[in-house]
Amino acid sequence: MNPIRTLLPMLGHTRGGRSAATCHFKCGDACVKPECNTSGNSYFKDVADQALSRRNVLGLGAVGASALVIGPQLFGAPNAVAAPLVDTGRGRGGHLKFDAIDPVSRSVDNMSVPEGYDWHAIIRWGDPLFANSPEFDSKKQSAKSQAMQFGYNCDYLDIIADKYSGRTGVLVANHEYSNEDMMFDAAWFAANTDEARRIAMNSHGLSVVEIKRKKHDQRWTYVVGGERNRRITASTPFAVDGPAAGSDLLKTVADPTGKLVLGTLNNCAGGTTPWGTVLSGEENFDQYFQGRGTAEEARYGIGTGATDRGWELTDPRFGLNHAGYENEANRFGWIVEIDPQNPDSTPVKHTSLGRFKHEGATVRIAKNGKAVAYSGDDSRFEYIYKFISKDTYRKNDRRHNMTLLNEGDLYVAKFAGNSPASEFDGRGQVPSDGAFDGTGQWLPLVRNGKSMVEGMSVDEVLVYTRLAADKAGATKMDRPEDVEPSPVSGKVYVALTNNTDRGKDGKEGATEQNPRIANRDGHVLEMTEAGNDATSTRFIWNILLVAGDPRVNDSTYFSGYPTDKVSPISCPDNLAFDSAGNLWISTDGAPGVIGLSDALHKVSLHGKDRGRVEQFLAVPTGAETCGPVVHDKDNSVFVSVQHPGEGGSFAQPASLFPDFIKSPQSAGKGQFYGPRPSVVQVFKQGKGNNGNNGNGKGNGKNKD
Repeated sequence: MNPIRTLLPMLGHTRGGRSAATCHFKCGDACVKPECNTSGNSYFKDVADQALSRRNVLGLGAVGASALVIGPQLFGAPNAVAAPLVDTGRGRGGHLKFDAIDPVSRSVDNMSVPEGYDWHAIIRWGDPLFANSPEFDSKKQSAKSQAMQFGYNCDYLDIIADKYSGRTGVLVANHEYSNEDMMFDAAWFAANTDEARRIAMNSHGLSVVEIKRKKHDQRWTYVVGGERNRRITASTPFAVDGPAAGSDLLKTVADPTGKLVLGTLNNCAGGTTPWGTVLSGEENFDQYFQGRGTAEEARYGIGTGATDRGWELTDPRFGLNHAGYENEANRFGWIVEIDPQNPDSTPVKHTSLGRFKHEGATVRIAKNGKAVAYSGDDSRFEYIYKFISKDTYRKNDRRHNMTLLNEGDLYVAKFAGNSPASEFDGRGQVPSDGAFDGTGQWLPLVRNGKSMVEGMSVDEVLVYTRLAADKAGATKMDRPEDVEPSPVSGKVYVALTNNTDRGKDGKEGATEQNPRIANRDGHVLEMTEAGNDATSTRFIWNILLVAGDPRVNDSTYFSGYPTDKVSPISCPDNLAFDSAGNLWISTDGAPGVIGLSDALHKVSLHGKDRGRVEQFLAVPTGAETCGPVVHDKDNSVFVSVQHPGEGGSFAQPASLFPDFIKSPQSAGKGQFYGPRPSVVQVFKQGKGNNGNNGNGKGNGKNKD
């Protein structure tokens, strides 16, 4: 038995190719733990009696209802406020042209990309960032060296080209979690447990890395010793702002002010703001803490037993039963903001956006200039949130804009369907009106600086946001992950990854907004704010797609697009857009559901092609597709390849991506016999972009 991992609670519970190790290290075996949300919220099973017509709910006449459909014209209205301060790479040129690749078996240990495209790894776990960083050596790891190297399990990603040259820029990546089984030799770990834990702590957080290229459509490489290079870890100081800053609920013996937190943990998805900073969501933070058994801790999934990571044995702040550290877990679960242009700046935790298991946060500037941030709480039967800033966006005033998330109003979503509850028996059947759709409202939790939840103060609402949303009567959803507003239409898209507990005894069954019981494949929701105004408290919604492999699953739905002409897709996770307004969806969990590698898909949103899913790439065996970035003007797509080969070990790797070293003895300087989470660029082959250092070739027809 591996002395690092003595028990995997999810063994026997996963299906297909999903590794129990992924469940263990990524989310702390959440699926075999007691349900966190035991509230008795209304689930709108009798929505036919409650729902009004869409026009009545939104307060619109016929002209207004039509305008909602026309979205893109409204979003570009003269009074709209939007001005990115960086070159995102999405604004010029047409969308990518490619032939969809065939589905790829989960056993393929390579990147699979379309014909005419190639790929290369820009940066890998352990690559040195600074001039004095040691070269990665798997046998000579240390906490000090990991703090100067690219972290583990990269997730959210952005490639931010400098505005004027376009040939330099920064790469920003989250590092969600560590897998000690694959990082360390078992015997070394047993003899150096404290140091291994500190290495793992320093493998968390974020990396900011300068990058360069020769021309706009060519490969990026990273710069060792770049002036903006930075590592943020589990020990980096963070300022706390917003209404809960200084609250007694955030104070510890190490921080009696409640305004300075060391580190960030389990950073999943994120978003790049219109003013050029990066937001990162702290997600499954509960697994790092040994709790005391309070109701508040239980609502966030914090248990009383010793943690599997054992960090509380190395650093007392991870033991909430240690005197003075009772509130330490309250200091995690926030949206954090970093300035990738200034390596000396202090990152911030924004309490105004609430505390829960944030998948990420994405910002849209409303017509009146307010910054509106959307976020999903990535757990079964959890909620979707929206924040509206008190102050307004100012063009070319970056310092001011960096304060917009400090103060504002926080809302949670409540959904109602347009069809009778009797039409939903959990098989995912399309209702008689031909669409999964309905109305919704944003329920206030904090407004104008005051709590809108009876019996809870403002700081209690923000620290225990899940409890506040329970009281408000929010709608429980199937693991709301990425929530992204389209930069073209303004419509908001929600990735609902899955929920195998829907319909189980004592738990909510199918509803129009969550139409399948035992929902293993997930679905994607489209929301349109009233008047296409991001500050509205009313919206309409519809389901864009009900995911799965239509070749073997008759409960799939693709907005009416023929199911025999789409690529199979399962477990939608992260979302992105190209300059033409197409939606791109990365997946997390497809190997365990449909037996195929996790992938990145393009989805058409308009006209006769609405609902058409085309697979662009697949990641190596055991890996998840994270943080997609689509720079179609440059004929490039970027993804974080997270946890390749998960389920293997240091001694017996299940993947050799991306170094593909044949034996430990053949590993050269900076190489590794085993998998390394990496940031990958997929690019169109052509002059200046030929060759990939042996990493792989375009293989759009690869099936095995």
